Amino acid sequence: MQTLLRRGPFVAGLACIVLIALILVRRPPDFGAIASFPWANFKTIFISIILEAIPFVLLGVLFSALLQVFVSERTVRRWTPRHPVLGVLFACTLGVVFPLCECGMIPIVRRLMRKGMPVYIAVAFILAGPVLNPVVYASTYMAFRSRPEMAYSRMGLAFLVAAAIGLIVYRFVRRSPLRPELPHAAARTENGDGHGHGQHHHHHHGHDHGHGRPGLTGKLQATFGHASDEFFEMGKYLIFGAMMTAVIQAAVSRESLVSIGQGDWSSHLFMMGFAYLLSLCSTSDAFVAASFATTFTTGSLLTFLVFGPMLDLKNTLMLLSVFRIRFVLALTALLAVLVLLGSRLFELTVL
Repeated sequence: MQTLLRRGPFVAGLACIVLIALILVRRPPDFGAIASFPWANFKTIFISIILEAIPFVLLGVLFSALLQVFVSERTVRRWTPRHPVLGVLFACTLGVVFPLCECGMIPIVRRLMRKGMPVYIAVAFILAGPVLNPVVYASTYMAFRSRPEMAYSRMGLAFLVAAAIGLIVYRFVRRSPLRPELPHAAARTENGDGHGHGQHHHHHHGHDHGHGRPGLTGKLQATFGHASDEFFEMGKYLIFGAMMTAVIQAAVSRESLVSIGQGDWSSHLFMMGFAYLLSLCSTSDAFVAASFATTFTTGSLLTFLVFGPMLDLKNTLMLLSVFRIRFVLALTALLAVLVLLGSRLFELTVL
């Protein structure tokens, strides 16, 4: 009996393989669809998105690494205003000075909140930071060279949405939404040894506050180490996003995309879900959005550009590791409604 239990997974796997083989023998797969796939169009779209986006990803991770290593959290904390309106405005504009990605921002904000940063400022910073920074503005402007109003609208809508949510959190959230942390995890977080989530360990290079001050050489090494780690981390999502975009545009007929992309609300909802699943870095998502410019409305592209950096699949998992589930769900619903209505309003008045 013990031998059977030990070999149970192997037997189950072998049975599944045999079952799939029998199904394929009775009904062989149709390889005609694969052979008829427009691979030339797929390669052209995929390579063009990658080549256009990589310089901005490199610039973004370099800025992130420099700030992560050379700017202390104590400096940011000291400059945080006490007045709620000024605090929200400060959080929304902080990304101009600190162009961090959301995966590097959330662990930092968690530590700042545990040291006294108000939750409404932290939430506004998490939402606005990935969009309101010079690298993202430059990449959006370059991606939409023929329509520069897209860059202005992206910055404006992101600012309004982040500020509105920050003020709403200040008005209605009275209890701390942070998840309770285990004592050993809290000790690791305070010492800069861990995040509380596994895959983003690379955002602490150069933050060894408790073990002496590293020299300039050590800081530069930490900067390049951080930048390289973050580039490969963000590169995975860029490649995945570019591949999914190329597959959709190559496989789905233009008529089908136009029928979805020209709808008043369907185009916005599609691009919102698309942005959530792709989980692209905000320094490169503009080039993905620009590839849909001929089939989707400008308002839906704005929805993609604002909603994706504020909330995507990987970001949701990270938020759930920091905040309580109820708070994350409320934040998601509020963000979806405000971005949807805001992008629709911009479409009717600005774009």
